[in-house]
Amino acid sequence: MDGAATDLMTPERSAVNATTLAQAFRLTAAERVDEVAIRTKGDAFTITWGDLRRRVDDLAGGLAQLGLGRGETIALMLSNRPEFHLCDLAAMMVGAAPFSIYNTYAPNQIEYVVADAGARILICEQQYLAQVLQAREGLPGLEHVIVVDGEAPDGTLALSQVESTRSDFDVDASVAKIRATDVLTLIYTSGTTGPPKGVQLIHRNLLAACEGLETLIDLPRDGRVISWLPAAHVAERNAHHYLPIVYGLQITCCDDPRQVLSYLPEVRPSWFFAVPRIWEKLKAGLETMIAGQPDEQRQAMQTAIDAGLRKVRLEQAGEPVPAELAEQVAKADAELFAGVREMLGLDQVEAINVGAAPTPVEVLEFFHAIGLPLAELWGMSETCGAGSVNPSAKIKIGTVGPPAPGIEIKLDDDGEVLVKSDVVMLGYRNLPDKTAEAFTEDGWLRTGDIGTFDEDGYLTIVDRKKEIIINAAGKNMSPANIEATLKSASPLIGQACCIGDRRPFNTALIVLDPDFAPAWAAQHGIEDTALLALAGHERVRAAVQEGVDQANAKLARVEQIKRFEIMEGDWLPGGEELTPTMKLKRKPIAERYADVIEGMYAG
Repeated sequence: MDGAATDLMTPERSAVNATTLAQAFRLTAAERVDEVAIRTKGDAFTITWGDLRRRVDDLAGGLAQLGLGRGETIALMLSNRPEFHLCDLAAMMVGAAPFSIYNTYAPNQIEYVVADAGARILICEQQYLAQVLQAREGLPGLEHVIVVDGEAPDGTLALSQVESTRSDFDVDASVAKIRATDVLTLIYTSGTTGPPKGVQLIHRNLLAACEGLETLIDLPRDGRVISWLPAAHVAERNAHHYLPIVYGLQITCCDDPRQVLSYLPEVRPSWFFAVPRIWEKLKAGLETMIAGQPDEQRQAMQTAIDAGLRKVRLEQAGEPVPAELAEQVAKADAELFAGVREMLGLDQVEAINVGAAPTPVEVLEFFHAIGLPLAELWGMSETCGAGSVNPSAKIKIGTVGPPAPGIEIKLDDDGEVLVKSDVVMLGYRNLPDKTAEAFTEDGWLRTGDIGTFDEDGYLTIVDRKKEIIINAAGKNMSPANIEATLKSASPLIGQACCIGDRRPFNTALIVLDPDFAPAWAAQHGIEDTALLALAGHERVRAAVQEGVDQANAKLARVEQIKRFEIMEGDWLPGGEELTPTMKLKRKPIAERYADVIEGMYAG
């Protein structure tokens, strides 16, 4: 334990009280020297906080030898692996701002963000090296490419080489120079309406976000999280990198996000955050499992879930729960639901959250009914992912909760959500005009989201300001809510894009779920289970139509989907239709599928 860290560790002081994330890391590492900081599944790799600090310090010295210094940037293109945390922390110790590139980016996209950030060093792994080297041809300022695995080809460096060239770099002296107002990282927005903008987040921003969470979730000493979202997304960096640094949470790296649910039983996380599609799939999987049980067991489970749902709906409505119903649910919880939670690996969670898109009420109610109080939250890159969150003691389904501690939220005259807090970004990199546009004259951040407050101060997000559909009759609608209703109505529907702006009625482009659709087809005797073939199969279309009909039954007449087309293949994150964070690229979709869309309105 080094002297500087020891001096900081007093009974009144901990990583929560640090003034920078770099200082917070050293405090946590000093306090938890022999505890495991990062691991992979099955403990194939583990590293303690003490050993992590030693490797971080060695790599920080090596990066300094390459010329990296305070105030500079460094690019990372890594999957969810231990080296991400190592490299990000090492750059942080130097006082630089490490930022992540979406792994789905093409060479021209890599070139754009690296040039915009002004990075002279890029760290990647073998599977992304070809794209990086192609991008490098247009990046004369990119001096070094470091490879974390395998052989480093000519013109690149191996991570081990850089770690071994620490020299006499004084890490503690470097950390002492870092200020709360220094840029900690850049989060490049997904780019739904143009080139991505670099959101500049400073140390104070992320520490404020962490402090707000402390009052909402009482994370245990042995708290655990799973790192599985893209590191270029603010939710991943905050939930599975910065929070573990501040609170000493153990990180398990999941390098394939499609396998994250299989990690839950081993990790048994203390906090689990996922996008709506994960919870929708989990619900569909449980319902399929229940449907396959013998009659007696199936009926018992369904009766228990129905009772749980009745109790949840009464509680949400503020109505008393009859003693008989409460007793029935308590018994079901002990005899049935506890086993389900243990099977899922969610029996030790302190909190479970969902965000990034609207979540169907049916999904939220289902998990509440089985004893998993899933809570929606809301935030954005410009606010470190923080904004509002449902407190576990009083979750209001259908809302994203009241403003989180330390965050002020109000609505503009047109309903736009405005935010003021220490979590709000410094500004967009190299874009002073865009930064100015993002704030009101009196300093409130314009979020671009439209919201409403209820009588308890709970916020509901209606939609994006620029994405509201106004049909030919002048009716305003939320496409995101319509799409969420469609996806929750049938597990066959993986993606849905609602069309209807300036149109007489709504239509939808539907993409089959790449996991569920082939399995469903095989169960129904369909030989060719490829998505391409299934898109045109009559039985598949009939099943999707059933889902659309169920969704329409929950929508207002003007919101209902009158016609739809099933798209061939899949829409992949980072592709032409979806951003890396799985948001719909509405304008490119409208342009690419113009003929299909016009066909739905013909005649």
